[in-house]
Amino acid sequence: MNIPIYQADAFTDTLFGGNPAAICPLTEWLPDATMQQIAVENNLAETAFFVKIDNGYKLRWFTPEYEIDLCGHATLAAAHILFTQLDYAEDTIHFETVKAGVLTVTKNGDKYTLDFPSRPPEPATMPPGLTEALGMKEPLEFLKSRDYILVYDNEDDILACKPDFALLGKFDVVGIIITSRGKEVDFVSRFFAPSAGIPEDPVTGSAHCNLIPYWASKLGKNKLHAYQQSARKGELWCELKGDRVLMSGKAVTYLKGEIFI
Repeated sequence: MNIPIYQADAFTDTLFGGNPAAICPLTEWLPDATMQQIAVENNLAETAFFVKIDNGYKLRWFTPEYEIDLCGHATLAAAHILFTQLDYAEDTIHFETVKAGVLTVTKNGDKYTLDFPSRPPEPATMPPGLTEALGMKEPLEFLKSRDYILVYDNEDDILACKPDFALLGKFDVVGIIITSRGKEVDFVSRFFAPSAGIPEDPVTGSAHCNLIPYWASKLGKNKLHAYQQSARKGELWCELKGDRVLMSGKAVTYLKGEIFI
């Protein structure tokens, strides 16, 4: 069996920037174990698989460790491949997912706009040892949605973080987000998910489902500009719309080929 595979860098217009994702278009689902093995072999934060249906596509995402509930950058990358490599002719793609409902991606000039669920974080009690694992001081605020969120004074705090990934991987949560106001943009962040096989994720769309409602409330505006300050760096144009968030970004294709199974 030959399976097409593509790889694209999402939330960037520069090759080797943003967040790389592998994309596998399928005519029908492979066994879950096979998709997981492909994700392990690719060794990227996420590998996305999609299958055509009458009104769009069914979409699933796998980290090297497990199938994840929501992934922004691999959704953007999948849409980019459909638009640029697979001759998708409409302006909007509907992706049907099991745990996140229907997600849409609309092509807007040189950007793609993702329509995702808003996941406002709530104040929570910080587990012991977390700041030590991050190598950081106590945050201004600690919150939780799907992920832990630590809010800091300024962007320098975020850039200076040097986490101990072995310690971070012991916390029973998908991801750990650190964030602050930005110098050149509204807010910045970094995202760590060692328990999912992702020590530091370069750009994380699902994290912004938490960050957009938080910063929209803090800054008193619904349209926001954000950087994820990883080594590869990502840029997002964000908007809060009720119980949904819009995230716009760019993407570039890195490779296309075949998997032989």
